[in-house]
Amino acid sequence: MYAEIIVDIASEQVDRVFTYRVPQGMELAPGTRVQVPFGPRMKEGFVIRLKERADFDESRIKNVAARLEAYPALLPPLMALAEEIRQKAHCPLCEALRLMIPAEMRGGRIKVKTEPYARLLIPPDRIDEAIQAQKRSKKRQLLITLLSDGQAHPLEELRGMIRDVREPLNYLVEKEMAEVFDKEALRSPYYGRVDAPPDPALTDEQREALSELIPALQRPEKPFLLHGVTGSGKTEVYIRLVREALKMGKGAIILVPEIVLTPQMITWFHSRFGNAMAVLHSRLSAGERFDEWRRIRLGDARIVIGARSAVFAPVENLGAIIVDEEHEQTYLSDRFPQYDAREIAASRGKREGAVVLLSSATPSVYSYAMARRGDYMLIEMPHRVLNRPLPRVHVVDMREELRLGNHGMFSNLLQQKLDDCIARGQQAMLFINRRGYASSVNCRKCGETIKCSRCDVSLTYHSFDHTLRCHYCGGIQPMPKTCPACGSPYIRPMGIGTQKVEEELNKRFPGAGVIRMDMDTTAGKNAHFELVDRFRAGQAQILLGTQMIAKGLDFPQVTLVGAVMADMTLNFPDYRAAERTFQLLVQVAGRAGRGEKPGEVVIQTYQPDHYAIAGAAAQDYRAFFTREFDRRKADLYPPFTMMARFLCEARELSVALSVAESIKNQVLKEFGDTALFRRIFFIRADEAPINRIQDRARAHVLMKLLNHPDTDVLLARFQELAGGEYPARVQLEINPASLA
Repeated sequence: MYAEIIVDIASEQVDRVFTYRVPQGMELAPGTRVQVPFGPRMKEGFVIRLKERADFDESRIKNVAARLEAYPALLPPLMALAEEIRQKAHCPLCEALRLMIPAEMRGGRIKVKTEPYARLLIPPDRIDEAIQAQKRSKKRQLLITLLSDGQAHPLEELRGMIRDVREPLNYLVEKEMAEVFDKEALRSPYYGRVDAPPDPALTDEQREALSELIPALQRPEKPFLLHGVTGSGKTEVYIRLVREALKMGKGAIILVPEIVLTPQMITWFHSRFGNAMAVLHSRLSAGERFDEWRRIRLGDARIVIGARSAVFAPVENLGAIIVDEEHEQTYLSDRFPQYDAREIAASRGKREGAVVLLSSATPSVYSYAMARRGDYMLIEMPHRVLNRPLPRVHVVDMREELRLGNHGMFSNLLQQKLDDCIARGQQAMLFINRRGYASSVNCRKCGETIKCSRCDVSLTYHSFDHTLRCHYCGGIQPMPKTCPACGSPYIRPMGIGTQKVEEELNKRFPGAGVIRMDMDTTAGKNAHFELVDRFRAGQAQILLGTQMIAKGLDFPQVTLVGAVMADMTLNFPDYRAAERTFQLLVQVAGRAGRGEKPGEVVIQTYQPDHYAIAGAAAQDYRAFFTREFDRRKADLYPPFTMMARFLCEARELSVALSVAESIKNQVLKEFGDTALFRRIFFIRADEAPINRIQDRARAHVLMKLLNHPDTDVLLARFQELAGGEYPARVQLEINPASLA
């Protein structure tokens, strides 16, 4: 037998199969990872297919050196998916195949973890006799007693019960009364345990949703879009759908956009499904991720919960893929090869016959447009569980607050509502989408703003260690005592961030307790879990945070939500700024009033008349969608077109701009006089909105392309252009998550 193998080298020059001989006695199957001689070195590779005859001189064919796992690491549908990604992203096949396995598996960077175990070899009817025979050693008697249950016990456990356990154990092993052996020890990522709650009674809307979804497990036809208001019980629909899939012998994948949502989803699913569930996300250790992946691949776990990359989990006989908060941009991967987890979910569902359920209280404009067109099946849940009312929303015009002399960060209304909430012993959540103490540091004499030396952004002041930090490159420098431009001592932090709000809240409510959740406080491995658990347990009355607290979290005691700087995202240089602002505000408003007590929301804004703010205050998705859809149509933005750009990065801005201009001219030269040029509505070479990040100057060629089959020809050529030789790093981005 011969194997056609993709060698794991990310190069266009070797992006083809190489033929190797399968040695006698070695069993291989497509998808198996192997080690093969390649030139003077040994390299890893993926078996693509097997064949009985070679197509050329057999004397030139080398043997496969080793099989890296006893089972194929890649399932056939995932191999087909990798080929699809290769075609769309125009990348080497091995780059697409790498997405399907934990990165640490490559190069043997992670191994199966084992621990020594001990087991008694004495027949049960002779254990008492053996204990009596060891009268001269109490440790041996105790050890035999501990092992007398017939189970294998880890040595670590025995060490906790018997001091210096090795001496009596070695004696028993020598006398063939016991044995010591290595056994696999799974590295578990689960944090905390909860008992299984009884199933809640389903609402009429939940039953109606399931009446559409469950029959589709037999024969799905198109993806579903579940549009349910915050608190309508979408998660219970997921659980019941997954349960039905398991009854049919099928598996399920549940994607969540933020790691902070993972512990809550884990808790809900683990309480209902136990060890049938596995977790995959970036905060796991390498060992935990590897062990969870193996549990899934070997069929021990049939349910997978995780962030974006969990869409590639090796679940056999896949029954359902659920994308929670489907509107979130975190489902877009900006690393090469780029992919959209929602598109991957749809592709897997179609290929593997699985139900695909996209779900959100604020669906993306694209998904809702697809549902209106009939490409998705729309399911709506417009009411909260138990008919609880949506929170009452107050919009505060901060311009009027300034006119009345209020120069603080909290409006008079928000201060009053916070006072009442704390006095009643209830909980509040405050949202501000900016971490740190102050968003910038300015000189009051010359107006200088201190910027990062490596990025074209203002440095953020962090009060806990009196440093200035860049949130793009991670650079840190001490807070200067004088202005670096004019030497003036009149330099101070300006604006507000989560740290400053936290300081103000602690002064105003010294006994209430404040928990802050942002990138700074959740850097530790289990920090998300611990902070969420503390707030749920009532150890603090106020949860303050960035957008990581704005979605998905369920705290029954929260009756007040405040959005401190609600319109900040409206100023982003992105055509999706209004959509993201609306989604963020509706989602954060939805955290209030999810229990028995009604909720209130205070939105502080300088643009109260903007349609995104007004739509969020009214919690009217359809009205917002209609306005935004019409705007995109008039301005030719997605979903009516496709955004693409060549991002060019170099040491000097002049070099990046020169490369961008060169690429634009090449596009015009090749396609300007062809019919394909009609598929390009707009093309411009310019500085990127943030023209320096991590000491790399940035320019781009921005394009709007028509959604048309011909466009694939353009994209294939664009990818070739991006792979050319330039004095700058060039990357092609299709509908990127950010245009900054």
